[in-house]
Amino acid sequence: MTDDPLYAMLGFTDAEWGLLVGLPQSVLTAASAATPDSARKTRAESEAGLDVISDARASASPLVAAIAKEIVTEVGDPDLGEEAPVIEPGDPIAYVDDVLGRAAEAGALLAAKAEPADAETYKHWLVAIADTVVGAASTGGVLGIGGETVTESEREFRDDLAKALAD
Repeated sequence: MTDDPLYAMLGFTDAEWGLLVGLPQSVLTAASAATPDSARKTRAESEAGLDVISDARASASPLVAAIAKEIVTEVGDPDLGEEAPVIEPGDPIAYVDDVLGRAAEAGALLAAKAEPADAETYKHWLVAIADTVVGAASTGGVLGIGGETVTESEREFRDDLAKALAD
């Protein structure tokens, strides 16, 4: 038995692991921030995103399962009724740009160090988080009627995320 941390056994440094573990929740926040909403809608988006993160603990990918377990340990387990704090960036545009840059960095890191199946599962998971968040609450309309399910800026973020991960 070794005393090496899990991330080292998976072939990552502490900084690389921090990037991979931090990115799913950052994607959740950026997807939510792509279109400003009410506090209630932002909470709904956050809860939906955290559910996708939490569900990944059962992933067939050892990398994704380990990352999801660590995130849920840090921010709270929705299965236990725990709620993660809702993060609302002061400058949403800069935040989205930062997340897209980190996504590209993570994509390159995974291409270099991860098993191809783990890399693809992780990237697909991030896009699934974004898809779930942007579809969790409609924007506009009156009393929830007539609003857009996914706005153009939300769609752009999701597409830009997928592109950043693919490059």
